[in-house]
Amino acid sequence: MTNDQLTRAEAAPAGGETLAPRKLKTPILLAVFTLVSLLAFVFTVGDQSTQIDISNRGGAIQLDPLVFPTMLTNAVLTVGMIALTVFAFSRSLARQKVPMWVSAVFAALWAIALIIWVGAGANVPLAWLLTGTLALSTPIVFGSMAGLVAERSGVVNIAIEGQLLSGAFASALVASLTSNWVAGLVAAIVAGVLISAILALFSITYWVEQVVVGVVINMIVLGLTDFLYSGLMSSDPQRYNSPDRYPTWSIPGLSEIPVLGPLLFSNTIVVYALFLLVPFMVFMLFNSKWGIRTRAVGEHPKAADTVGINVNATRWRNVLLSGAIAGFGGSYYTLGLVGAFGSEVTSGQGYIALAALIFGRWHPVYATLAAILFGFASNFRTLASQVGADLPTELMAMVPYIVTVFAVVGFVGQSRAPAASGTPYITQGR
Repeated sequence: MTNDQLTRAEAAPAGGETLAPRKLKTPILLAVFTLVSLLAFVFTVGDQSTQIDISNRGGAIQLDPLVFPTMLTNAVLTVGMIALTVFAFSRSLARQKVPMWVSAVFAALWAIALIIWVGAGANVPLAWLLTGTLALSTPIVFGSMAGLVAERSGVVNIAIEGQLLSGAFASALVASLTSNWVAGLVAAIVAGVLISAILALFSITYWVEQVVVGVVINMIVLGLTDFLYSGLMSSDPQRYNSPDRYPTWSIPGLSEIPVLGPLLFSNTIVVYALFLLVPFMVFMLFNSKWGIRTRAVGEHPKAADTVGINVNATRWRNVLLSGAIAGFGGSYYTLGLVGAFGSEVTSGQGYIALAALIFGRWHPVYATLAAILFGFASNFRTLASQVGADLPTELMAMVPYIVTVFAVVGFVGQSRAPAASGTPYITQGR
């Protein structure tokens, strides 16, 4: 027996089956973040404490802030990270999949340690931090759900950025002209659907490479909205770019609950829709006829075709629905966050939504958690400035994109896209 034969014999199980390769990317990534937590969040702080303000600003209920010893608290959190990292290594070495909850819990512990560290010697307004994170996450979640609907049916949707941007522009323009935010919301949905129709036409009907079509659409929408913004909106912003913003609906009593009140019970229609959208997507995707057909054409379109499902019609409907969801979320930039349209107002967050979708393994709940992580990363820069942390602003501006890179590098190998994603389906006879 040669060395190669011996190696193959050792690697093969008794039954002759090939063992799955060990995937160590996730535990290694967790180990790196644990080391950062240990060296930066534990050893660089002195005898300081972090004060967490849990009262709502101007709220009826005012509570005393929570005070944590910075080093001790972060040491305890880091021990939890070490335990999760060891667990992840043990699963990977045993050729088992690392559960998604491990990454989610680890990310939560790391984020808390980061907040405690940045707020050392200062006061951290928790309600403001969470509501700001939710606000910045909202359009990313809608973008991720838009990508989910399209890609689960087998169509790669790189055009999320263009769909969000078109929704933001149309909502601002129409709401300004009509002085009605409802009209702006409808216009945003229509704009998203129109952009999606272009994607569906070239990707599904004419079999053009889907990634290329998505990138081209993003470039066209970016150029078109920039042209109209500078040529139309900037010429008379009072008439064309002063939309009515979404009203904030507060639920009496519940909105006064410290921290949770402003987070869950005092929001705009888009955020309330977000609370309903994610569980609705879970139910529809895994428990409805629509969900079964969507997953069937995304995984095995030929088999779906043989049982009578019109593959391309299903994909068309899903891509159009994807545009409606993204357009809805895009309106939040102009009618919710900013109050007006600006050049490149989406700031590439359509691509971050796509990364959240991959990070979340094409599952509505996991993709939402990933989007919230990116929203937190975006809001962290403002927090660091507010508590007076001595951190370079340029580095803080890079945080969301660094998180995106780590997410894609660390988890893309473990995420499996729908089997037929990106592959056009050619019916017999064409």
